[in-house]
Amino acid sequence: MRRNTKRRIELVGIGLTGLLAALMLAFLVLDYLRAYPYASALYEQFRLAGLMLDSALGTNVFYHPYLWRSMATGVLVGIVAPLVGTYLVHREMALIGETLAHTAFAGVAIGLLFSSTTGWGGSLLLSALVVGILGALGVQWLAERTDTYGDVPIAIMLTGSFAVGTLIISYGRGLTGINIRGFLFGNLAVVTPAGARMMAVLSVLVVAVVLATYKQLLFITFDEQAARVARLDVTWYNTLLIVMTAVVVVGAMQILGVILVAAMLVVPVAAATQVAGSFRETLFLSILFGQLSIVGGFAFAISQSLPTGGSIVVVAIGLYLLAILASNRATTAISTH
Repeated sequence: MRRNTKRRIELVGIGLTGLLAALMLAFLVLDYLRAYPYASALYEQFRLAGLMLDSALGTNVFYHPYLWRSMATGVLVGIVAPLVGTYLVHREMALIGETLAHTAFAGVAIGLLFSSTTGWGGSLLLSALVVGILGALGVQWLAERTDTYGDVPIAIMLTGSFAVGTLIISYGRGLTGINIRGFLFGNLAVVTPAGARMMAVLSVLVVAVVLATYKQLLFITFDEQAARVARLDVTWYNTLLIVMTAVVVVGAMQILGVILVAAMLVVPVAAATQVAGSFRETLFLSILFGQLSIVGGFAFAISQSLPTGGSIVVVAIGLYLLAILASNRATTAISTH
């Protein structure tokens, strides 16, 4: 009975998360199409709902579109980051998120320098995405072609990309007025309409790819050698996983910043492994913990006028500690089902 109740709670939680994500995606679509009459009318309903929330909570933030874009981005991050992070944690690749975050920071720095010297008006997140994906491919290339331990290419890419980013920022100091602190620590103002829409598209793609390749990714996660014997293209799926990680990191960087972005790939998954009995249950629970971290972090940040990135991570760690207390075992044996 207790197991069935737990299962029902998980399914209800996933259903509510899906509903919330659909609502946020709908807002982003309407935000993009608000110049058209029907879309404009529906868009105003979102703002009216925000005004009612402000009235009920005594705040003055939910009426503004920028906060809805930030919340939409956060909700999507709360789904795709733990989704990809579940595979990374079980493959003992937790540091790869930190590495690709630093690579994306180098991408932001390159975009800033290119923009200030050429007058290019493109999105900095686009340059971060391109450099992040190239960095992910670079890590995979080094891992495949060197005899060093698996974490050595990751460490080299982490330190090297951040070094490049700091050098470019120092070199271009004074050429641009953009505050780099927002990208380091996260800032609601960093989430632009284009950045939120890009996160929406990337999130849909990541979820679709994971659904399509779930069995293959599961196979290489728990027994890579057996997957090779079974003639599965392990290199391709490893590359796919690391590229998806880069995509998620760039999107999450808007809310959490470079320094804290890896937490959403790891902490909700770590909490889920304490109470889950199978890989699939870990996947579901990590998404739920991720979503609770996002919602709780936003609520705490708004109520206390604190940075969202730090608030989200603190809530996530609090949930992890609660999961440890709720677990009746020191270690959890994860079934692959």
